[in-house]
This record gives sequence, C-alpha cells and structure tokens, in this order.
Amino acid sequence: MDSELPAYLTTKEVADLLRVKERKVYDMVATGEIPHRKITGKLLFPHNELMCWIEGTGVTLPSERPALVTGSHDPLLDWSLRESGAGLATLWNGSCDGLEVFAEGRAVLTGLHIPGDADWNIPALEARGLRDAVLIGWAARARGLILTPAVADMVQGFGDLRGRRVILRQEGAGTTALFDRMMAEAGLSQGDILTPTSPAHTESDAAAAVAAGEAEATLGIESMARQFRLVFRPLVQERFDLLIDRRAYFTEPVQRLVAFMRSETMIAKAEALGGYDLDGLGTVRWISA
Repeated sequence: MDSELPAYLTTKEVADLLRVKERKVYDMVATGEIPHRKITGKLLFPHNELMCWIEGTGVTLPSERPALVTGSHDPLLDWSLRESGAGLATLWNGSCDGLEVFAEGRAVLTGLHIPGDADWNIPALEARGLRDAVLIGWAARARGLILTPAVADMVQGFGDLRGRRVILRQEGAGTTALFDRMMAEAGLSQGDILTPTSPAHTESDAAAAVAAGEAEATLGIESMARQFRLVFRPLVQERFDLLIDRRAYFTEPVQRLVAFMRSETMIAKAEALGGYDLDGLGTVRWISA
C-alpha cells in the first residue's frame, strides 16, 4: 500500500493513513509534531519522512541546517549580516513562514515579531513544540503608521485609514498579524481601505511604496520612515527576536554575527537608523524543552 502513495500526501490522505480525523492532523501540524511542508498556502506531507515518523524515528531533519537566515525583515539585522561577514544567506519571508522554514530544519536562524496576548514571539514558539532552539533578544522597535506628508495632518490614528491607500505586507508576516488586530480594534474591515494588488515583502519595500506614491500609508517601523523622509505616527513598541538552532549557534557564521551584535559599530548604526531600543540585546528570552 505504501508504495502506491505519492511522494507528498494531502491532509485527508494523512488522516486516512493514521485513522484520525483531519482536525487532528491540523493540530499536529500546529504543534510541529508531524513532518509537513507548506507550499503556496497548502499543507503537504512528505511520504518518506511521514513513514519514519510513524515508525518512531521522529521527524527527519537535515543533519546540518543550511546557512540561511529567514523570517521577518529587519533593516538593522540585514545590514549586520552583511557588515559582520557572517556569510549567511537571507530569505525574508515573514515571521510565520520563517518559523515554518526553521521548524523544518531549513534555516539556522529566523527573525520574529509575532504578537501574542501577553508577549511577543514566545507564545507562538511554545505552541510549536520546537526542539534544540533558543530565542535571543535583538531589539524593541517602534512601529506605527508611515505616512506621506500630504495626508499626515488627516491621519492621526489607525481609524483614520478609512478610505486611504494602504500598502500591506504579505500573508504570514508579523506585521500582517498586527495590522489585522489593529483593524479589528479600530472597527475597520478590508473593504474600508484601498490596497495595491501586490503586498510589500520587506520593511524597506513598504516604506519605499509610500515614498513613491503607490500608497498613502503603511504599518512600518520608525527607521524606515526616517530613511525615506516620511511622517511617522508611533503606535506600539514591538519585540524583534532571533530564533537560533542551538547546534548552529556555535558555528562560525552564527558566532560572527553574535560577536558583531556586541560591537560599537552596530550600536552606532542602530542609533543612526532610529526607532531601536537595544536593551536586552543578546539576552536569552526562551529555550526549547
């Protein structure tokens, strides 16, 4: 029977194989218990890894993680990776997708700013059941509305976005989760704002779209408003943290970045960018069980 199954199974096929309801499969995905992939928003389950998991060998992860940094884009982190000479590649795909890539063993480090009820990032990590991972503090960032000067006097708070052109971030970004929460709190729906067809995938792309006139506003960070000479309305102080594989932490590329984090050069750059509070930089915020 196994030989007749495709290389990747659907949620229904996995539920049939395990003789459980599909809801149970989704629960196992949410906790990181079962090997899976998320491709264009659809869950797929690699057959070979699934059979190893069923037979008790656990989720098969690469013996060595690729030298890749993924997750949410942060301008200071992006600059530090280049300046430190760490030699780590980057894939800025948003906090949630970055966490997915990390959980599958396909990155050594991911940047996160996922809002929770009482804290940033930690609730999302505790729900995943990750192993051999540590969360290191990076910075607190000032996040708010980045506005064109033309509408700045008319947009004092989130509720004033009604009828405005707003550039959004991609699905799976921490900013998107925060934006949706603020929309609900302000009593707004997606139909109340005008949005370009394509979302922005980085903090700099979002601010650049406002500067270029493609939109009147975005939910961004103070450093990008400064860079593009736009108006900034602060709304929240968020935590941006680095989730690092504990074994990869001691490799040369990651250690280069960690050493650079403590340098006066990086501290001066954060000051120049603006909107960063480096209290807690490098502190351990969470360790997996």
